[in-house]
Amino acid sequence: MDVFAFNGHFSISMCKDIAGIAGNIFAFGLFVSPMPTFRRIMRNRSTEQFSGLPYIYALLNCLICLWYGAPFISHSNVMLMTVNSVGATFQLCYIILFIMHTDKKNKMRMLGLILVVFAVVGVIVAGSLQIPDRLTRWYFVGFLSCGSLVSMFASPLFIINLVIRTKSVEFMPFYLSLSTFLMSGSFLLYGLFNNDAFVYTPNGIGTVLGIVQLSLYCYYQRNSIAQETKEPLIVSYV
Repeated sequence: MDVFAFNGHFSISMCKDIAGIAGNIFAFGLFVSPMPTFRRIMRNRSTEQFSGLPYIYALLNCLICLWYGAPFISHSNVMLMTVNSVGATFQLCYIILFIMHTDKKNKMRMLGLILVVFAVVGVIVAGSLQIPDRLTRWYFVGFLSCGSLVSMFASPLFIINLVIRTKSVEFMPFYLSLSTFLMSGSFLLYGLFNNDAFVYTPNGIGTVLGIVQLSLYCYYQRNSIAQETKEPLIVSYV
């Protein structure tokens, strides 16, 4: 009986690791997605109308989730630490590039926001370490991490609304939506295998929103193709 229990635990642990590795791989697709934007910024030596706020918020989210995955807070969440440490590094690089190519007013604003991010994370880290009870500490940081992830996954709702209003998928890149769905789905399984509600709950929401985005993409892309095929191949002026 003990052998079966051991094999079952080993199997679940292996499935969790596989899901975590897959989530890290798919997350990499999300992290590199802004690269074309920054190639344009570097080429034009200007941030034009681009906003740096998404990268500031993404950095804050990665740092909070990184702290949640640390052994001081939760158990067996190494994959959360790896994905969020890589994510935080990418976001910090993007922010530095943004600051280098923006005007003086935005430079000061972005530098101020970075200081705010590190101050907030510092307060969360210091505050959580002051909580002696490990379970209470886990709940405290877990709810913060979960709330941060839910708000991040909810941000595509604006794009979804735009797609429905314009009936166009121009503003919703397919591979970005696919990467979001695959990453969320992988970490949904990772959280389930690890029995961690603070991981599988927000990623479950992200998976559902990813399915909605992909469904809308297929629907409106098919409609646009159908409309194009209805146009005459040769325009008649008779």
